[in-house]
Amino acid sequence: MDIILLGPPGAGKGTQSQRLVDSRGMVQLSTGDMLRAAVRAGTPVGLKAKAIMDAGELVSDAIVSALIGEHLDQSRTQGAIFDGFPRTQNQAEALDILLDERGRNLAHVIELEVDEEALVERITGRFTCATCSAPYHDRFKPTAVQDQCDVCGGHEFKRRPDDNEQTVRTRMAEYRAKTAPILPYYEARGLVSRVDGMAKMDEVTRQIDAVLDGAA
Repeated sequence: MDIILLGPPGAGKGTQSQRLVDSRGMVQLSTGDMLRAAVRAGTPVGLKAKAIMDAGELVSDAIVSALIGEHLDQSRTQGAIFDGFPRTQNQAEALDILLDERGRNLAHVIELEVDEEALVERITGRFTCATCSAPYHDRFKPTAVQDQCDVCGGHEFKRRPDDNEQTVRTRMAEYRAKTAPILPYYEARGLVSRVDGMAKMDEVTRQIDAVLDGAA
C-alpha cells in the first residue's frame, strides 16, 4: 500500500510515518533525506544532485524521480510513505508513471489538518534537555521541577532556532502554496482523506489507521 502523507512542518508527519513503519512495515521515502544520503554515498544520482546543489540550483524533477525509482526498486514488498514529493502536478504525474512501471498504485493521500494558531503555540513552546534531549513544552509538557530535567536532572535546555513564530507562519504559507496545486489532482480520483492533526498523537494514529483499513 503506497500513500502520500501531507502536512506542514510540526503537524506530526514524522511521528506518524514512523508509527506506520513500525506497525505496518512500510518504508518512509523522504526526498530530502534520500538526496542527502545519495550525496553522502556518492551514488550516480547523488553525484549529479551534488553538482546541481553546489551550483546553487534546484535539483530537477528527473533526478528526484530517478532517486524515488531506485528506492521503490529496493523496497518492492513494502508499502511506501511519500514525504516531500510530489509538490506539483507534474511531479504527481511523474509519480504515477513510476508506480505504474512497477505495478504499484497510490492507495491514499492523507492530509493532517492543523490550526495555524495552535500549531504556532505547539512549535514555539517546545524545548529539549541539552544533556539527554528529553522533550518538553512550555504549556503541554513542562518539567516537573522548574529548570530541572525530569529524566537526567540536568539544568540546561535548548530550543531550535527556527522554532519561532515568523518561521512557523512562513512555513505554513509555503505549505499551502505547494500543496494547493496537487490536492485537486488527487481529489478528482477520490484519493484524499483528511485527519485531525491537532488531536492527541494516538488519536491521529487511530484516524490514519481507519483510513488505511477502509473504516474511515
